[in-house]
Amino acid sequence: MTFPVVSPAVPEDLPQLAGLLADLFSRERDFRIDTERQLRGLRMILDAPEAGTVLVVRDLSGNVDGMVSIQLLVSTAAGGISGQIEDLVVRAGARSRGLGSRLLEGALSWGRVRGAVRFHLALLEDNDFARSFYLHRGFRESRMRLLYRYEGAGDSD
Repeated sequence: MTFPVVSPAVPEDLPQLAGLLADLFSRERDFRIDTERQLRGLRMILDAPEAGTVLVVRDLSGNVDGMVSIQLLVSTAAGGISGQIEDLVVRAGARSRGLGSRLLEGALSWGRVRGAVRFHLALLEDNDFARSFYLHRGFRESRMRLLYRYEGAGDSD
C-alpha cells in the first residue's frame, strides 16, 4: 500500500477544506462555523504562499482526507522565524492511519525549509488526545495562555 503523499492544497480543494474546518470547529467552543469566513481565510493563505500554506492528504480518488495550515511570523523570543500551525484535522473515516502525523511532519518540513526555528500551536484545554499527539511529536507544554480579540461588527462570539 502506498502511503498518502502530503501536497499543497489547490483552489479546487476549498469546498472540502471548508468541510473539514466545519468538522473541527463543531468541536471547539471558541469558534463558530461560518463557511464564507473560513473560505476567505483559506483563500488568503493560498494567495500568499510566501507567508503560509495549506497542506493536504488525499484518498485514492483524489478527495481530501486531511489538512493542516502553517503560517510564518517573526518571533523575538526565538530571534527568528516561527511557524504557527493551525487546523490540523483528518476526516473521521480516515483517522488512526497516521495521516495526522504525516500532515504535521509536512508542515514542520515546510517551515524548516523557510527558516523556522520554532513552531507553536493552540489547542483546547480539554483536548487530551491532541495534547498527547503533539507531546509525543516533540512539542512541549507552555505556561502561556492564549487570548484573542475580534475587531469589526459581527465578529465577536
